[in-house]
Amino acid sequence: MVKRVLIFLRNLILFFFISSLLAVVLYRFVPVYLTPLMVIRLAEQVKAGKTLKLEHEWVPIEKIAQTLPQAVVASEDNLFMEHPGFDFKQIQKAREEARQGKRVRGASTISQQTAKNVFLWQGKTYFRKGLEAYFTLLIEWIWGKERIMEVYLNSIEMGDGIYGAQAVAKVHFKKEAYQLTKAESALIAASLPNPRRFNSGKPSPYMRRRQAKIMSLMDKILPVDMGYKTQQKSKSTGKTKNRKKWRASVIRISEE
Repeated sequence: MVKRVLIFLRNLILFFFISSLLAVVLYRFVPVYLTPLMVIRLAEQVKAGKTLKLEHEWVPIEKIAQTLPQAVVASEDNLFMEHPGFDFKQIQKAREEARQGKRVRGASTISQQTAKNVFLWQGKTYFRKGLEAYFTLLIEWIWGKERIMEVYLNSIEMGDGIYGAQAVAKVHFKKEAYQLTKAESALIAASLPNPRRFNSGKPSPYMRRRQAKIMSLMDKILPVDMGYKTQQKSKSTGKTKNRKKWRASVIRISEE
């Protein structure tokens, strides 16, 4: 009996590792049209008796304005292009603040958020966080930074029933994702901590203040060479500046 249980557990673990690896390899090339969060939100709408709403349209990174990757890196994860999927300094800082009794804040990178959105469910259990770390390592290894950003900008929640850059550009700004301006991209990034509460199409004064801070940070970090119009030539003297290692968590929206 014990032997059968051990064999079953071994086969279950092997199945998980093989299937998860295959899923990550598949999504390296195939667009992500549906995520667990989208399904959860639809179920919530049904339970609440609301009309079903799911605005989502996949577009390649080349059809998303370069200002949007720049904005989300400035606001969510300054070291995205440099870290291996985790910002260990911010994780340690968040732990120290939690021990001191301060408000708990997120320290998840764009890579971690992408892994969670595409493969997992919402929650804060150690089991789910462990799976998130596992999938984060896989996508960093198999996808690379540009694909992670492409999936992130196409799959994350950007409003009530709105997912991805193309959908939010059309619904909130009546244009295509490649036409988004710097100011509009900063507004979208400003809404990401809680996009169902903060509407980038109808920004409050608080959102405007956050937008201004993000736009300032966008100018202080090195260009994120992804998206539409990345071929613009730099006017620099040829010297490479070190990336400003500022963390945008200083302007993160607190959950009030």
